[in-house]
Amino acid sequence: MTLKDQFEKGNDIIAGRNPVTEALRSGRSIDSILIAKGELNGSVKVIAAKAKAAKIPIKEVDRRKLDMMCGGASHQGIVALASIKEYASVDDIFALAQSRNEPPFIIVLDEIEDAHNLGAIIRTAECAGAHGVIIPKRRAAGLSYTVGKTSAGAYEYMPVARVTNIPTLLDELKERGCWVYGADMDGAVYSEQSLKGACALVIGSEGKGIGKLVREKCDVILSLPMFGRINSLNASVAAGILIYEIMRQRHDIKGVNGG
Repeated sequence: MTLKDQFEKGNDIIAGRNPVTEALRSGRSIDSILIAKGELNGSVKVIAAKAKAAKIPIKEVDRRKLDMMCGGASHQGIVALASIKEYASVDDIFALAQSRNEPPFIIVLDEIEDAHNLGAIIRTAECAGAHGVIIPKRRAAGLSYTVGKTSAGAYEYMPVARVTNIPTLLDELKERGCWVYGADMDGAVYSEQSLKGACALVIGSEGKGIGKLVREKCDVILSLPMFGRINSLNASVAAGILIYEIMRQRHDIKGVNGG
């Protein structure tokens, strides 16, 4: 697929020194900037400094990766990955809950790197009536074209905020009245817990789960019973089960046994 084709499909690739410079100048939401190894000098170094000042993650990658992403178009050693939608703020998420006269229901993702997982979680969160999804600025997927496609358009209705530090965020959410539940192994069986009221559900990364400090900030760790030989679920699948259990309890929907 050529760069032109990707732009026509609404993708998030901005290639070349001048286009990236203008994207930064305009204040467009940029998830990260990719720089070919060996190119961090001259005008590229100036662009990187501006990106760093704006707290945009910068990654050095093999030039062949940029070649592949741009489908042969000239990238001059630099590509910006811009979001398909402006990010919300944490305040926006609380405002949405207030406008619905509902206790906040927030999904916090700790370094979910797979765009398909992020898109699937956003879709599930929207369907279940959550008020927002919060992701970290670094080491995590952003609002890319792939995320938008996987979410089946749910990103248009679901506020997604980005923060610098997840543990600090969890402290803020607690101060604002949320009970924080983390999804991890060796926790309480999720279906036996009361999950009503203002809450934040923390889902960890695909390989490592939630980080140690993040886990320590959680009020309760929730676990899903496992009876097979594999001891973990895909992040978006685990998120879906827990999100819908929270939704079930919030709306007093009876389970198969009436509970």
